[in-house]
Amino acid sequence: MHIILHQPEIPANTGNIGRTCVATGTSLHLIEPLGFRLNEKEIKRAGMDYWEHLDVTRYVNFEEFRQQHPDAKIWMATTKAKHTYTEVSFGPDDYIMFGKESAGIPEEILVKNEENCIRIPMLPKIRSLNLSNSVAIVLYEALRQNGFSDMQMQGELHRLHWEDEKFV
Repeated sequence: MHIILHQPEIPANTGNIGRTCVATGTSLHLIEPLGFRLNEKEIKRAGMDYWEHLDVTRYVNFEEFRQQHPDAKIWMATTKAKHTYTEVSFGPDDYIMFGKESAGIPEEILVKNEENCIRIPMLPKIRSLNLSNSVAIVLYEALRQNGFSDMQMQGELHRLHWEDEKFV
């Protein structure tokens, strides 16, 4: 699985999402501009010592991402979608894209990809959920649909391997 963050603004959210990606074997794709530097202490605090194990790639813009991944199936999380994230079938190599905290995914991208837009149900008075929570909710549904590939072994959970108090 792959997570795309389009112009994330809050370093702690990106750090939390990075930690979730490491825990699930998911790649993280960051589309600039970022609202912070990747070496900021807030990212490292939220991502803890997992950040060095993260498979992360940066892109100058969405066009560069599309050029490098022309055949990528991208699900776009937005509060404006008709379908919920539980109504679609995620493939094991799919990408799930989330927009920046203050504005979401740009409207011009959503309009071109309406059939791949998904939302998380919530009460109408709520504008949106926290970005890192939203990523975890949708990612774990996608992983569930794919049998939690590589996350369980013969019905038993993998045990994390630690060396010198660091995740390996």
